[in-house]
Amino acid sequence: MAAPSGLLTVSDYERAATALLPVHPRDYYNGGSEDEVTLRENKRAFEDYTIRPFCLRDASSCSLSISFLSSSLSHPIAIAPTAFQKMAHPHGELATVRGAKASKSLMVASSFATTTLEEIKREAGSHPMWFQLYVYKDRALSQSIVRRAEAAGFSAIVLTVDTPMLGRRLADIRNGFQLPSHLKFANFANLPQAKMQATASNEANAFMNYVSGQIDDSLTWGFLRDLTKSTSLPVIVKGVMRAEDAVEAVRSGVKGIIVSNHGGRQIDSGPATIHILREIVEAVQGRVPVWVDGGIRNGRDIFKALALGATGVFVGRPVLWGLTVAGEVGVTHVMEILKRELEHTMRLAGCSSIESIRAAKDIVVHKSFFARL
Repeated sequence: MAAPSGLLTVSDYERAATALLPVHPRDYYNGGSEDEVTLRENKRAFEDYTIRPFCLRDASSCSLSISFLSSSLSHPIAIAPTAFQKMAHPHGELATVRGAKASKSLMVASSFATTTLEEIKREAGSHPMWFQLYVYKDRALSQSIVRRAEAAGFSAIVLTVDTPMLGRRLADIRNGFQLPSHLKFANFANLPQAKMQATASNEANAFMNYVSGQIDDSLTWGFLRDLTKSTSLPVIVKGVMRAEDAVEAVRSGVKGIIVSNHGGRQIDSGPATIHILREIVEAVQGRVPVWVDGGIRNGRDIFKALALGATGVFVGRPVLWGLTVAGEVGVTHVMEILKRELEHTMRLAGCSSIESIRAAKDIVVHKSFFARL
């Protein structure tokens, strides 16, 4: 199946997907918390940074490859964990996995998937896959999910650390959002029914109430230290927005950091991730790789993040939009668009590799740079 004609950018996919989705999944995927200040700022903030290109550099070839966790990736654009993908397409997470494989993109599977982690990894085969973890009040449940991820063959655990409770997502509250009755929290489908808060009108929503209410709001650094020691997999923390937290995460044994504000879905009025990125990179001093997500919509955004020190970037909503419009083909196309745009920007800027972007002095600067000239 060919990619949809006329869709040239991620923004094209956003418009097409928004027109196709029913109101509940549309607002769930696209919305943020409270007044959505952070949601908007994540995207807008990239405009605060300017690319200063070199000239007379050989632009005849370009490599997007990077090295991370003792392995090589063909490019630095990864698929972020997103929940309930079968609301976007009947094949859900399995279609996204196929798109990840076709585009050679690292993917992180969500705890809140509508497909079991075992099915996801089976579909992925040898393709690199990480698993995203929330920590639950029932620590035995958390431990069992980690063990399942290890047994299934995932290559890292991504611990979300910005969610002691869910953000106030007003659109979902107003819509009375619930998971469609034919879908389920696949990774929790075997929990005893007696444990669930059966306050909803159908089984799927009862699962949602139960699992959401079980996120552990007492989580501390002690758990992270214990996790890094107890699992055979490297642990990446997702949701770091302060330098001192990044330093403590490194001390706790993590193997990577994702600068993230949960796509503007948790605390509102927080800073854009691109504004925080360099602070985190400088704080960890190369001891662990630093990734970033939030508001990334084109190759120029990715170039800017790499120039500010990111090892790579994660994209979430763009992948959901591709999935909505054309299933695995749409996911593949969205990722190929971003790869093509990144390469185009690199060649125009005089950078032939990802390392050359990072090594270039002041190739990306904040607009305030020019006030000093």
